[in-house]
Amino acid sequence: MEPDLSGKTALVTGASRGIGKAIALGFAGAGADVAICSRKSENLEPVAAEVQKLGRTSFYAAADVTKREDIERFVSQTLEKFGRVDILVNNVARNIMSPIMNLREDGWDKIILTNLKSYFLFSQAVGQIMMGQGSGVIINLSSTAAQSAAPLLGAYSVSKAGVDMLTRVLAKELAGVGIRVNAISPGMVETSFSQAIWSSPEMLAEVVRDIPLGRLATTEEIVGLAIFLGSDASSYMTGSIINIDGGSMT
Repeated sequence: MEPDLSGKTALVTGASRGIGKAIALGFAGAGADVAICSRKSENLEPVAAEVQKLGRTSFYAAADVTKREDIERFVSQTLEKFGRVDILVNNVARNIMSPIMNLREDGWDKIILTNLKSYFLFSQAVGQIMMGQGSGVIINLSSTAAQSAAPLLGAYSVSKAGVDMLTRVLAKELAGVGIRVNAISPGMVETSFSQAIWSSPEMLAEVVRDIPLGRLATTEEIVGLAIFLGSDASSYMTGSIINIDGGSMT
């Protein structure tokens, strides 16, 4: 089966830039209508316009993904707009580069709330819709940082390890009601999120040294896997954590 999202509706969090934006546009190119959210609606407007240029319908709204009421409002608006949600992509993330011993408590809380709790809350809200439909796909954005400890990424790594387990638990719990749950685990991708690392020649050289392909990924290189997981071409896959990392975890 060729990956095809025609007739499907996808909801992508953190879609104003980076991987989330690339996935939203990739989904539209594969035939899906797309609902997107981030903290500021003005950052979403250009993405929604690009979706429409691809011939698909878009909906966007600002949402604080750490607040249940914001999430439930956005999901409800998406359902009202499209009538269903076939694919949820939990992508939003944040990091504070700091050794664990120096990280303030509120910094830890912000990372865990954004990177892990929001995935739980969105999966609950959208999962209820999918259960009613008898079908659906949840794709969580994890990271190879969940599998290998790295300096300055401690809280981020812990949050992504939680995403991996959340993916596996949801996959087991929801398989019987027609919902598949998988995770994409990228290595370092050249986005504004990781700019503090790749903009430093010394830090970049250190990172690339451990990547057999010898470079960072682009956002577009994550999209094909997301389309595959969102489509019926991956109909027998659930509970998988898939590395896309240039061979760094080999």
